[in-house]
Amino acid sequence: MSIPALVRPSPVHRAADLLAAYLPGSFYFSSPRGTLLADGVHTRVRPGSGAQAPAAAGALEAAATAGVAEPLVAGAVGFRPEAAAGLVVPAVVRRAGAATGVRAPAAESGTVWTATPRPEPARYADAVRRALELIGDGELRKVVLARCLELSADTPVWVPALLARLVRADPSAYAFAADVTAPGDPAPRTLVGASPELLVSRRGATVVANPLAGSAPRSGDAALDRERIAGLRASAKDLGEHAHTAAQVAEVLGRFCVDLEVPAGPEVIGTPTMWHLSTRITGRLADPADPACSALGLAEALHPTPAVCGVPEAGALSAIEALEPEDRGYYAGMVGWSGLDGDGEWAVTIRSAEVCDRTVRLFAGAGVVAGSDPAAELAETSAKFRTLLSALDVADAA
Repeated sequence: MSIPALVRPSPVHRAADLLAAYLPGSFYFSSPRGTLLADGVHTRVRPGSGAQAPAAAGALEAAATAGVAEPLVAGAVGFRPEAAAGLVVPAVVRRAGAATGVRAPAAESGTVWTATPRPEPARYADAVRRALELIGDGELRKVVLARCLELSADTPVWVPALLARLVRADPSAYAFAADVTAPGDPAPRTLVGASPELLVSRRGATVVANPLAGSAPRSGDAALDRERIAGLRASAKDLGEHAHTAAQVAEVLGRFCVDLEVPAGPEVIGTPTMWHLSTRITGRLADPADPACSALGLAEALHPTPAVCGVPEAGALSAIEALEPEDRGYYAGMVGWSGLDGDGEWAVTIRSAEVCDRTVRLFAGAGVVAGSDPAAELAETSAKFRTLLSALDVADAA
């Protein structure tokens, strides 16, 4: 009599357990679709100039041949086309459901912080004025200008606690922590954040993108927030800014899809600190087996969207280089994962920070279009800093 083979059940994990198990050096990503924790490095995707998707596809196939149980590529890619990328095929991957109802430790009281804005707020407002001149001359239609806030603590910043507080504050966000340590760093460097913006998600032949552009601070007062939501819906400036982004995302996805659903107009979505104009675009891929249609391939085709760069892209990149004194690094890049089957999720790395020992570098940006007001754009960036400042329990230093 033959003995039936034993079937080992797949391990079942809880999202809270995966969050608690995260340590610097691991890769963490959670979204409404689920939670992923990856540990160890089976293969590093060799960085190169331009697209990472072909190298990632080769690394995935090699990992599958080597017997890796669930090969996927995970990590982050910087803002600029030639920027560094920190992508790996992890050795071990664990998954769970969406990260709802998780607990988080309170920020340590008594931490002494020093804040240094780069550039100073007045210089940022001047940069917005210079961008408006470029727009008035017809060289640009939109450019997103960011500024940096560098925080220094009197003790090392514990990234797992910061990540847990970000997840607890907004379980619907795309929360992430990725190792981005570079040669010369005095200590491990982690990109950590909670982005409200999905760059692209793929599941089978279905792709989804959810660009955000056009924002207003959330006040916490119900009546005032209703006014701000109504103001966003009626704002020609914000609607125009959003239209640039949604149109380009739809155009890019249209190259790969046979069906594409684009709403006639945006909705308003909220985070704990902001209101955003949002358009959810859904498509069906013409050829899901095409390597260019992997989640990473689609993300690279979309990046950078006008939500973090501008229109036209080349002119906006040049303006950003000229007007921003700080290199963005991984800010306004993309972070996520792609599997051997092409499925995956990538978020835009906004509401993020790079943490290295006692130093935290935050960025926040605002879209400048005709009719923008420098003081209003400065205030918008200050509001966007609040996501990380609240998680760090730093008094408003923006």
